[in-house]
Amino acid sequence: MTTSSLDALCAAVDQAFEQGVREANEVTEPLVARFLRALEAGELRAATCVDGQWCVNPVVKRGILLGFRIGSIVDQSAGLPFADKHTFGVLTPDFAARGVRIVPGGSSIRSGACIGRSVTLMPPCYVNVGAWVGDGTMVDSHALVGSCAQVGARVHLSAAAQLGGVLEPVGMRPVIIEDDCLIGGNTGVYEGTLVRTGAVLGAGVVLTRSTRVYDLVHERELAASDDRPLEIPAGAVVVPGSRPASSAWARERGLHVSAPMIVKYRDERTDAKSALEAVLRA
Repeated sequence: MTTSSLDALCAAVDQAFEQGVREANEVTEPLVARFLRALEAGELRAATCVDGQWCVNPVVKRGILLGFRIGSIVDQSAGLPFADKHTFGVLTPDFAARGVRIVPGGSSIRSGACIGRSVTLMPPCYVNVGAWVGDGTMVDSHALVGSCAQVGARVHLSAAAQLGGVLEPVGMRPVIIEDDCLIGGNTGVYEGTLVRTGAVLGAGVVLTRSTRVYDLVHERELAASDDRPLEIPAGAVVVPGSRPASSAWARERGLHVSAPMIVKYRDERTDAKSALEAVLRA
């Protein structure tokens, strides 16, 4: 799609959304279909990075919400019971031609998601509308890539990793995982958290907008602010931790609260432990 036609598509989506259109007709239904195809082709993204700064593209969420608004629920069963708005469905392009492996066993990719080349999806996992999954990434069993979440190239989302989704408010940042990150099992990354290139999240780490992360290497605290998300630095290795609760009542009972900690930054030894990934994806 050319730049001018993409601009025209976005303008039409914005106009329909702002006008509160709630019906599928000969104009709105093809509009939403073209919009979803642009997302799937990677021509539109919920967020893009320019010179290290991520910017939200609110038209993506408006288009998704417009699709929900004009859609009617229909039976879309295919082996298992399945019903959704008729404007959405299961993404079924020619994955094999692009080296994408979707191992049989219950995984699903919703229409409007972009799946890069040589991606591997293990069953069962789920990729929601508006999400971006970069080339060579592994999405392991029971992992979730939520709506509009952005996942870079050569990332490993381990079993049961959860990347939260966001549709409203339309300007809110999605979860972003940059290239070459390792996201451990049973992790949770939510509320617009940004994980920079090459970072490692150990199993069980949970990151939200209210989480404070303690950098033991540089002796600092990392937290979100009014205008910035929680940001995990490039190459950081984060593990679950805890700190004592501050009240006297809590101290008497030995209570602690969660406190993820950066214990090191990625080095050759850390990378050697992850070298098996290249073999698994061959």
